[in-house]
Amino acid sequence: MIKLCDFSIGYGHRILISDASTTVPSSCLTALIGRNGTGKSTLLRAIGGMNVGYSGAIEIDGADVRTITPLGKAKLIAYVTTERVRVPGLSCADVVALGRAPYTGWAGSLSELDRRIVADSLDAVGMGEYAHRTMDRMSDGECQRVMIARALAQDTPVILLDEPTSFLDMPNRYELCTLLCKLAHERGKCIVFSTHELDIALHMCDAVMLIDSPRLINLPPAQLLAGGYIDRLFPIPEWMK
Repeated sequence: MIKLCDFSIGYGHRILISDASTTVPSSCLTALIGRNGTGKSTLLRAIGGMNVGYSGAIEIDGADVRTITPLGKAKLIAYVTTERVRVPGLSCADVVALGRAPYTGWAGSLSELDRRIVADSLDAVGMGEYAHRTMDRMSDGECQRVMIARALAQDTPVILLDEPTSFLDMPNRYELCTLLCKLAHERGKCIVFSTHELDIALHMCDAVMLIDSPRLINLPPAQLLAGGYIDRLFPIPEWMK
């Protein structure tokens, strides 16, 4: 579970989010939306403990992010960036095995349990048959699934994803979000992902966090629509009506 308490963040003299208090529960898929430059990535990085330039508090399962050790964060929060991953010669299983780093000690040796978790994580995202294929020979959609498998292998209650659909075509965008929804509901994960895909956010997610600077609004999609928040922030041009 993620909890924001009187949370404010910005840069320079610009306030992106001010005095926000909200909770994102476990077993919940939450989309983070907002216009460009309003702080979606900034908020995700703060929740992930990579940006501490904020006031208020962020808690993960009751622990203040600022006070958690790096190893503790690695066991609580998995983060999937928007960058394309193409490492020649590195197999999918090797990439997913990196998620076990918080548990393997200084030697980095995988136990039989670690190997089973890696295999299970690949199977969970439909990539079990690709375990020995190298990442540089795969599509963007396949690579994104492998990176999600790595986050699953990290075995954290919270998974954060920064625009995971940005390089995918429409069918793969829906397939990926269907996968995220399944992982949240079946594995009890608290999953938050930033996106520009309003249709996906409003029709496939349990909740939507909307940044309407300096406000942060967190509601189920139906309530967000009924309250007029989407129409106000993303008005439909007259020529499209």
